[in-house]
Amino acid sequence: MPSVPPAAPTLATNSPAALALKAAQSGQWQQAAAIVARLINDAFALSAQSVQISRDAYSFNSVNGFVRLDNGEQYFFKFHHEEGEEVTLEELYRGELLRDAGYPVDLPVYVSKQIGRQLLLYRRRDDPRFVEVCAGLDFRPPDEAESALRAQSHLDQLTCGIYLRTLHAVSSEQVAREPIHQLFHYRLVNSDAPNTIGGRARRFFWDRTFDIGEQVMSAEQLRAAHWRINGLDYVDTIDELFERSMSSLQPTSLARFGAVTAHGDAHNANVWWQARQHEAPQLILFDPAFAGAHISALLAEVKATFHNVFAHPLWLYNPAQAGRLYTVHSQLAGDSIEITTDWRPSALRLQFLRSKAEWVWRPLLRQLAANDLLAADWRSTLRCALFCCPTLVKDLCAGGDGGHTPLSSALGLSIAVRCGSEPAAGAHDEISDFLDEIAPGR
Repeated sequence: MPSVPPAAPTLATNSPAALALKAAQSGQWQQAAAIVARLINDAFALSAQSVQISRDAYSFNSVNGFVRLDNGEQYFFKFHHEEGEEVTLEELYRGELLRDAGYPVDLPVYVSKQIGRQLLLYRRRDDPRFVEVCAGLDFRPPDEAESALRAQSHLDQLTCGIYLRTLHAVSSEQVAREPIHQLFHYRLVNSDAPNTIGGRARRFFWDRTFDIGEQVMSAEQLRAAHWRINGLDYVDTIDELFERSMSSLQPTSLARFGAVTAHGDAHNANVWWQARQHEAPQLILFDPAFAGAHISALLAEVKATFHNVFAHPLWLYNPAQAGRLYTVHSQLAGDSIEITTDWRPSALRLQFLRSKAEWVWRPLLRQLAANDLLAADWRSTLRCALFCCPTLVKDLCAGGDGGHTPLSSALGLSIAVRCGSEPAAGAHDEISDFLDEIAPGR
């Protein structure tokens, strides 16, 4: 597999990856395509006849699409770019590591790992991504989802088998070197101030105004407010959840939970649905931007758990459509925000959550406990990681870069709080029930 080694870290913020992502996010498709074409030529000495940028709802921090070369060959391309990655990431795109561990993974033909110039070219395939298959099943009769559920269950069981086989005690330094922290801790802080809220958290939740439907408030009011959601009070404010997340998700702290070999970002937008005649459909991983051999066992499955379940249906990826299907009412009473909504995860998504609980989380946590690797604050730490998925992947402020409406903003914020905070007074919701179900000893 042709591969370009990582270059030395640089502070440049006008890298080709950054410029292409910015152009795509602002709808400058031709400019983004031209940048990708130049990058393909510079990285691989290949001449692109045409580049088509995908305009899907699932690529918040990445660019993907199709390229036809002058020689007629066609490829699917993808790259991921994070702000600040020039000084935080060491090595990306370790697909061979996943293959050797036993994961079903689509390996690219061409790989550039240079920070700011990273790019993968895969042989073009006609398979849809699994996220697209599932989006068409959310509002369909349950029996139509049977093959999708079987495929997800099979992948969950295979994944957990690899987790248990590769589980090992690990040093803080080994865990800290893994790039997966770009999805969590490095979005919470600036690289030069790791103990102060910064990064996306400050950009998304400071010095602005939030419109959550019937209520408009400053970011400061929003962060300091307590929440009552569908009649349940929640313990923590958003300010408290950010502070706890910054501490709990410190890379060196996560070594307490041991480590596994993992993709780390295997939500269903990074999974192919491979359906062949006379064969059971199979799920194939791709885009291993954050794969590693020393990923904290508590982080390995977080992105897949949140994005495959609680980000659907619609509100995160298609916020404008959510307003046509759901109602959200908000009320500000003193220092409390009260949200009432009829949104629920679909039956398909709840089945996915049950599969994650039964086939991944419960056996993994049981093994962590047996190996004396399950720290007492595992539940709080896992909640912090789940909380960071919606709050730091996309701007939740209505009218911001995330494309959110007042309704989807209120809905998304309430889901984030439910992920991060326990209900007060021993009450239960879907997430606390999930955490109860996977706890060792249940």
